[in-house]
Amino acid sequence: MKVIAINGSPRKSWNTAALLRKALEGAESAGAETELVHLYDLNYQGCTSCFACKRKNSPFIGHCAIKDNLTDVLERILDCDALLLGSPIYFGNLTGEMLSFLERFLFSNIAYEKDHRTVFQGKLTSGFIYTMNVPEDLMQQYNYEFVFEHYREILQRFGGTSEIVISNDTYQFDDYSKYDASMFDEAHKAQVKAEQFPVDLKNAFDMGVRLAAKQG
Repeated sequence: MKVIAINGSPRKSWNTAALLRKALEGAESAGAETELVHLYDLNYQGCTSCFACKRKNSPFIGHCAIKDNLTDVLERILDCDALLLGSPIYFGNLTGEMLSFLERFLFSNIAYEKDHRTVFQGKLTSGFIYTMNVPEDLMQQYNYEFVFEHYREILQRFGGTSEIVISNDTYQFDDYSKYDASMFDEAHKAQVKAEQFPVDLKNAFDMGVRLAAKQG
């Protein structure tokens, strides 16, 4: 049983990465072998519309034809049992690195055929962790859930369930006094970090357990 986590945040030890690591801990507790990939460590680009993955009799059906640092990661994902994704929300969407990764991973496996929507032959369960500075009420006001459900629907085309963990109102800086950020109440942020973030970590851990258990 193999679980791969993809960190779409530029930071390797902050909110998104911490939640992904906790989810992997949950998967490991259920017996999974795990791997964590930091996208910002890799040199790659998004989909170039070469359509090699859509050509008839192409050797790249189900595989991205671009050769760069992402190539081996995409191939390892095709052989894993569960995929964990994590991204902070920037301007109401995923980070650019995560979007470029998803272009490459999703497009090469999504079919243009009338009778089937994917060329993926296995069953891949998934979980997506979203972190954001905005509190829950603003998240709902801005309709961020549309983005979350959009990617859940696409990921479920890989034959497995897809879960979501959301962490709102996150603590952004190690020291707020060093930044021009007067619109934020540091005391409130610290309280959320102390009281809610441990709950978010537990939710991520439990998701990791469930995703691994579904493959056991």
